[in-house]
Amino acid sequence: VRIASFDFPESQVVAELYALALRNAGIPVEVLSGLGTREVVAPALEQGQVDLVVDYAGSLLDYLGGSAAETHGQPEQVRAALLARLAGHGLTALASAPAEDVNAFAVRADFARQRQLTRLSDLRELAGRLTFGGPPECPTRRYCLQGLQQTYGLRFAEFRPQPSRGATATALESGEIDVGLLETTSGQLGEGRLTLLIDDRNLQPRENLVPVVRKEIVRRYGHRLTAPLDAVSAMLTTADLVRLNHIAAVNPVEPAEAVADYLRITRR
Repeated sequence: VRIASFDFPESQVVAELYALALRNAGIPVEVLSGLGTREVVAPALEQGQVDLVVDYAGSLLDYLGGSAAETHGQPEQVRAALLARLAGHGLTALASAPAEDVNAFAVRADFARQRQLTRLSDLRELAGRLTFGGPPECPTRRYCLQGLQQTYGLRFAEFRPQPSRGATATALESGEIDVGLLETTSGQLGEGRLTLLIDDRNLQPRENLVPVVRKEIVRRYGHRLTAPLDAVSAMLTTADLVRLNHIAAVNPVEPAEAVADYLRITRR
């Protein structure tokens, strides 16, 4: 079973966590770590070049043409809409995890205190003088710069692409950028130097983790495949994602090693 991950650390670590469950069930696994963005991974999955990816429900549903009402529903409603969209692509979605990682926008904690910033709406009068940092694809994403412009009316003075979330956090702390795209589970948030602004106009969708797998692979392995994957999803919480990301951020190691460290700490 070929498991792909996106090109950022959390996705790579999560892929290794699910891969370990399959290996423990006696299923041979190959992990294609950091394959790319959804525009790369989703077609690879549909074309059979990979077999499984642990995706983020709302963003995937949006990619497949889901409506705002669908992407912002309760987790099981989002999954039901996702199943309907995936049906024609030879794919299915297994059980969603309670764990959710939502795009979030951060500023330096001292800057937030000085300007009394708590919400994204508070940036309205400042944005034209601020530099924004995030992934290169951010200007074309509904839940990044496009959404900030359309939902909040935020137009920044400059956009500086960042190669990773870690680089975004570093650029924020150094003052290279003023606002940056991170996630609600970013390991870099544990130091207290950065502050996430509240998404007070509900731009972001529900983003529960959900394994998306080719139906052919489900037919081949059946319960041997779905049971261990569902078991991981059932136990995986947002707090677990924060711990995994913190381990990977504080002591950078290979994703599989980060999972091993996490399991040793939690004894799972």
